[in-house]
Amino acid sequence: MWMRIANLFRGFLSLFIKDLERRNPEALLELEQENLRKQVANFNQGLAAHAGLAERLMGQVRKLEADERELKAKTTAHLRAGNRGAAGQYAVRLQTITRELSENRSQLEQAEETYKNLVKARDVAVTSARAKIENLKGAINDMRMKTAMAEMHEMASGMVTGIGNSGDTLNRLHEMVEEERTKAAGRARVAKDAVDMSEVVVKEKELEALADAALADFAAREGISLDNGTSAAPARSMGGAPQSETE
Repeated sequence: MWMRIANLFRGFLSLFIKDLERRNPEALLELEQENLRKQVANFNQGLAAHAGLAERLMGQVRKLEADERELKAKTTAHLRAGNRGAAGQYAVRLQTITRELSENRSQLEQAEETYKNLVKARDVAVTSARAKIENLKGAINDMRMKTAMAEMHEMASGMVTGIGNSGDTLNRLHEMVEEERTKAAGRARVAKDAVDMSEVVVKEKELEALADAALADFAAREGISLDNGTSAAPARSMGGAPQSETE
């Protein structure tokens, strides 16, 4: 029972961590870069230890080479001097030194080859890891850009939908306004047709008759002919009395 609960708790914790990793890939990538730096540092420490071993072997080889030269010289000198016993002892020691030198040279060659292979493996691993990191950086940036573009497209889609909805509302409002405008125009026409224009016409004729009468009276007093607008006063004689038309 407790084991099942523990497994369930670990499952929830794993889901939570995975969700955090999905939301923060940059942090996870930075952690992997730090792990890579630590691994390279640890590898370099081991490589340095191996290089130290190679250096010790190289020193032993140089020492054995010097001992070999010295023993060869001593063996040769005693042999030429006729000291066969001393020459034989130096020859035995020379054989031992030569054998050790051969072994150390073989070990040094293997150590050097191993060192080169380790350096090459480190460089290849680091180059591959850095290439993956750079690819991941590019992928993360591309993901962020695509996510932003997707959000923008979703926002634009929502705006288009909203604009379409408001357009329907505007269309309905336009139809209502046109309907009310048409109704108002019809009411205005009905009201216009319902106006009694006969009284207006009579009043207008009456005003025109009054104006004509006043104008005729004014023309009569002033002696102006209404036909051509010239003076219609009768001509006067030399004595100042007006003459009749027969005279």
